[in-house]
Formats: sequence, C-alpha cells, structure tokens
Amino acid sequence: MKELLKSSNWISGLQWLFFIFTNIVVIPITVGAAFDLPQGKIVSMLQLSFIVTGLACIVQALVGHKRAIMEGQSGLWWGVILALGTTAAAQGMPLDVLGGSLTVGVIISAILTFLIGITGLGPHLAKLFTPAVMGVFMFLFGCQIIRIFLKGMLGIPFGNGADNAHIDLPISLLSIIIAILVIVISVKAPVSIRRYGLLIGIIVGWIAYSLIFHSGNTTSESGSFSLDLFPLGKPAWDPGIIITAVLAGLLNSANTFGALKGTESMYKVKTTNSEYRVSFVITGVFTFIAGLFGLVPYSPYVSSIGFLSQTGILKRMPFILGGFMFLVMGLIPPLGHFFSLLPLSIGSAALFVSYLLLLNSSFAFFRQVKFNTINAYRSAVPLFVGIIIMTLPASYFESIPSVIRPLLSSGLLMGIILALLMENLIKWDRYGVEDDSKKA
Repeated sequence: MKELLKSSNWISGLQWLFFIFTNIVVIPITVGAAFDLPQGKIVSMLQLSFIVTGLACIVQALVGHKRAIMEGQSGLWWGVILALGTTAAAQGMPLDVLGGSLTVGVIISAILTFLIGITGLGPHLAKLFTPAVMGVFMFLFGCQIIRIFLKGMLGIPFGNGADNAHIDLPISLLSIIIAILVIVISVKAPVSIRRYGLLIGIIVGWIAYSLIFHSGNTTSESGSFSLDLFPLGKPAWDPGIIITAVLAGLLNSANTFGALKGTESMYKVKTTNSEYRVSFVITGVFTFIAGLFGLVPYSPYVSSIGFLSQTGILKRMPFILGGFMFLVMGLIPPLGHFFSLLPLSIGSAALFVSYLLLLNSSFAFFRQVKFNTINAYRSAVPLFVGIIIMTLPASYFESIPSVIRPLLSSGLLMGIILALLMENLIKWDRYGVEDDSKKA
C-alpha cells in the first residue's frame, strides 16, 4: 500500500504509460487500415488493445515472469500480418478469407503456446535459439518492421489501396522531419527529455499534420465501446495462411527468450523453468483473446530492455501503475476515438526511429559468436536469403503451390527457419578452428 502512495512510482508509471502507448497505438490502426475496416471497428479494436495490453502487463508482472517487461502485441506477428495482407491483395485473395484464416492460425498458435507453458517445453526450446539465431531474428525483424514504418512515412496506404499508390511528397517530407526531430532528441537532449522523444515526436507531428493538411474529426463514430467477434473475418480454412500463422506463433517464442534472457543481467537473476512456464501460459491466454477479437497476438517486448537501460526503472510497481493507466484509457470511449485519428505517417515516423536500435540488439547477439571464414555461412545464408525475399514482388511467388506460398514469400519467417536449421543441425564450432590455429 505504501508503494501505491509514492509520487515517484506514479511519475515513473507515467513514463511506462508513454512507452506502452507509443508502441501499441499504431498497430490496431494499421491492421484496421490493411483490412479496410470501418472507422468504428478500428476505434473498438484500439480501445480493446489498450484494455488487453494493460491487463497483460499487470498479470505478467504479478504472477508471470514478475519483471518490468512490457507484454504487448508482437512486432513479429504484426509484420507477418501486414506482409500477408500485401501479398493477399496482390494475389487477389479476399480480405475476409485472409482474416478468417489468420484467426484460425492465431487460435491454434495460442493453444500451442499455452501447452508449451503447461508442459515446461520453454527452456528446451530456448536452447534452439542460440545467439546466432537471435542475431538473425533481431536483424530480419528490424528489416521487416522498418519496412512497414517507412511505407507509412511515405504516405503509402495499407491494404488493397497500396496497389496503385504513389509516394505522397508533402506527407513524406513532414514524416522525415519528425523522424529527424526524434533522432536529435534521442542523441542530443538530456536524459530527462530523451526518454520522452517518441511522445514529443508524435505530439509535434500530429499538431503539424493537422495544421498543414487541415485534418479534422471526419467521423462521428465515437460512441460506446463494442466487442465484435472475428472483425477481420469469420473463421476460414486457407491451409497456407494457417500454416504460416502457426509457424509465426512458434517463432514468436523468440521474443520471450530474448526479453527474459536480456534482462537477467539487470535483475541479477537466472530465469527459472517456472518463470518460463508461467510466462508462456499467460502469453497463450492473451493470444487466444487476440484471435477472437482480431487483435495482433501477444508476447514480451524485447524493446523493454532499452527502456530499462535508459530509465533504470526496474521496480515492478511503476510498471504495474503504467499498465493500469493504459487499461483505464481503453475504458473511456472518447479517448479510443481520439487516438484512432492519429495520422499513420506520424506514428510510423516516431516508431521508425525507435526500432532502428534493433540493429544494436542484433549486433549484441552476434558478438557472442566466434565467426571465421567458414562458419560465417551459419548467419550469412539466412540473413541474405531473408532480406532478398523481402524485396521480391508478391507476383514472383504465384507459381508456388498456395499451401506453402505464404510461408515461402515471408522473408522474416524463412530467415528464422533457415537460421534454426543451420544452427542446430550443423556443429559450426568445429569448422575453421584448424585453419585459424595454422595461421597463428
């Protein structure tokens, strides 16, 4: 009770609120735009995202891994969903079939994640995600997410509207200016201001966007909050989409390993099997909820490591208070409506800067690997193959059977799968050692 009354905890909780908000607010808006949902549904999805995310953070902190690690809508899942939306639009797949198949895949993934927690398979899976695999994951994840944000910054719409779209020069210019502003704040400003860089960028950008482009409240759909089952589409059975979604769910476990392993040095503890189990169970439950209501599935946020390093707020109470305030924001309909009007180009610009730091996370893992001229293939192959696939037009994959097309057309998933196979099927440490010793 004494911790609740401390003003310092509430102030620190506000910082967590800003961090959670800037990471979550863009996700439901972009997914709603990609699936051509009406404004009213996007508002409801945004409010529900606030409520579920706030609750997920609180539950993880109290009974899960018990650390101040944000539990939010997974960036890996988000990237896969938007990439599938672009591919489906190019190949003529109806959005309701895509959404319905994703729903089935997400629910299956939720059940599998729950079972991983219940059976205690988490620590065994963690052994597969070696530093080399995590380095590839972080790098390709960054490429996928940055690609999404850059697209938003250039004024290119999500979904079917992107087929014949062009770069919007005025919007692009403003977005680039906002991105530069956030970078300057992150590099030059004092620590007390630097931690609010993303929020400052969003506020300044939103005001500038409204003044320059005269955007106003163009909709009156700010009424009561409503829950809609399967807003992306009723359950459908496209095998390729479902298989891709299930694999994405399994690979999403990399976020749990990355977040928990990455904070062990901060908390000076070793993650126990029990903490892995409970964390996976909670993630599975909230992913199941996400599948029912059209939200992006959940996982611990690796980016929390950067926030903890920057602010030093390791205590759970401020984090719990931040999650509670975020939940309350979702329960107030006018707030959900207001934030749904955030220009996608401005939100994309702010988060573009935030996720550039994934490069540092990737290098941190690669530094743990002793590369030489022979074993460099362990990471070079998945990295380059994944990046090249990301650059290929969706039309190139039309000759591939539809069952495996969604998987093979995802550079992120293919890169991670290749990294897992190459790292765990070949003992790379024995290669190149003799050559190096001869040179010495």
